[in-house]
Amino acid sequence: MNITVALPDDAMLARLRPTVDTDVDLVVWRAGDEPIGRVIDLLVIPYVVTYDALTQLAGEVRYVQSQSLGYDGAANFVPHGVAFCNAVGVHEAPTAELALTLVLASQRGWPEVARNQAAENWERPAYPGLIGRRVLLVGVGGIGREVEKRMAGFGATLTRVARTARNDIHSVDELPALLPEADIVIIAVPLSDETRGLVNAAFLDQLPGGALLVNVSRGSIVDTDALVERVRSGALRSALDVFDPEPLPAGHPLWSLPGSLVSPHLGGNVLSMLDRIDPLVVEQIGLLRQGLPPKHIVIDKGPAQ
Repeated sequence: MNITVALPDDAMLARLRPTVDTDVDLVVWRAGDEPIGRVIDLLVIPYVVTYDALTQLAGEVRYVQSQSLGYDGAANFVPHGVAFCNAVGVHEAPTAELALTLVLASQRGWPEVARNQAAENWERPAYPGLIGRRVLLVGVGGIGREVEKRMAGFGATLTRVARTARNDIHSVDELPALLPEADIVIIAVPLSDETRGLVNAAFLDQLPGGALLVNVSRGSIVDTDALVERVRSGALRSALDVFDPEPLPAGHPLWSLPGSLVSPHLGGNVLSMLDRIDPLVVEQIGLLRQGLPPKHIVIDKGPAQ
């Protein structure tokens, strides 16, 4: 089955051309470009993208393949007749890797260590470390599972929380009992109506003094003002890869507060990403050539109206 696949740039075209059968028409095309005169079976959008241009795709594109795992906000712009796929399996492990980086850097005082290096200041304070710490992992999906793998071996106690309880996984309804026992909380849930604002003032106030909040999911899950207030007072510490607002504006307190570690949404953005996104696109192309739908469809509003 002959299909047309639109790629976001010449670099991806050069990488995929040798791995895809010659009857697959690969073109470089982005939402908003002039129509190419035929329907595009699969449109791969750039990794960093806004979704507003997707509203123009009705009748031009069958499937959109995102290079991101998260897709919050995309449903507002994907038109009827176009289905949207996210990049499952591409970013979970690197994001978990960053979560552990944030935990270890905070628990071993690395922001202060880096400042001391710049000042050539030889100081040797003791920091909490991770050994023996009680870690509460909120979210046991793809990223959460990868966090759990990487947490093993550090000598910490891990408690897992999901939407509903099962086996040894607790439900979010149990958070009031679990938060007071946590030294570190890692947020790894997708953004939804249920999780937006989940980490609010009441949530934060149930944590013991000096606890660390790590967020690698979406900024809107945390009440930023409430968090700033508690970090400023020294009640809590934070290590965040995502923010509300994002990008974090110049002059925002989180840039400079003691106990705050800022990572500029680096989660899945690693050089090895290409080793996972390219095979995913090739797999999707293979399914379409067989007349099958692609994997990981997360938005499908039905036929064009």
